Amino acid sequence: MLNAMTIDVEDYFQVSAFERHIARDDWDRIPCRIERNMDRILELLERHAIRATFFTLGWIAERHPRVVHELVAAGHELACHGLAHVRVTQQTPASFREDVRRSKALLEDIGGVEVRGYRAASYSIDRDNQRWAHETLYDCGYRYSSSVYPVRHDLYGIPEAPRFAYRPLAGVEDFVEIPITTSTLFGRRLPSGGGGFFRLYPYALSRQAIRRINRREGTAAIFYFHPWEIDPDQPRVDGIPPRTRVRHYLNLARTEARLERLFQDFHWGRMDQVFLEPQGVSVRR
Repeated sequence: MLNAMTIDVEDYFQVSAFERHIARDDWDRIPCRIERNMDRILELLERHAIRATFFTLGWIAERHPRVVHELVAAGHELACHGLAHVRVTQQTPASFREDVRRSKALLEDIGGVEVRGYRAASYSIDRDNQRWAHETLYDCGYRYSSSVYPVRHDLYGIPEAPRFAYRPLAGVEDFVEIPITTSTLFGRRLPSGGGGFFRLYPYALSRQAIRRINRREGTAAIFYFHPWEIDPDQPRVDGIPPRTRVRHYLNLARTEARLERLFQDFHWGRMDQVFLEPQGVSVRR
């Protein structure tokens, strides 16, 4: 089973949890660590012969075009993460349209390839905005979104959304939403697709969940992580709440070794390869 490996290309100071502590106007004055972390990720992927999808911020691409050039040259998929990591829940339909239109054009101009995929900041397509957000993405030329997390969470999620790839727009066959992977236990959905939960859980639990998805449910898993998650030496942000501090910094020193095991234990490919190509997995209706 070929699973989808994805990376959300943003730096540590751009995460939504730090919005109240680091102003976007200050981003240009903060030393960016994205290039060193991306170099390491590309090296890891190359060593394991994995091609992945990189959901990239327009802000990063504009200031660090080498990152985009190198991931495209290595055969990875370039996809969109918006301009400046603004959650969809903080945008109007008009501002969202401008954001996804501009960021797609910017990435395509720098990368020289078509951008077909989009992932919202912090999985912020929710119950209230999902209809107009998906319609806007389709109108702007995207083929898929990976912006819904079908779990109950204090910061995001549509717990009743389908767990597997589905067509969110009635009558539209060539646009799909591809939710992050969840597993089920006693009727409850559990996050099983990476991020902070991958750092929190023992590795064996993540491996078991993905194996179950592949073998028992017969479908591909989608995994994601961030470049800052392999960077335990990143500067610490002062004044953040204890819960946020734990979520962001937990087990950073162990992430790279866990990723090595994950790369060895499963087969991984690009989102478009897994879900859009003719041999890709089926889409639920």
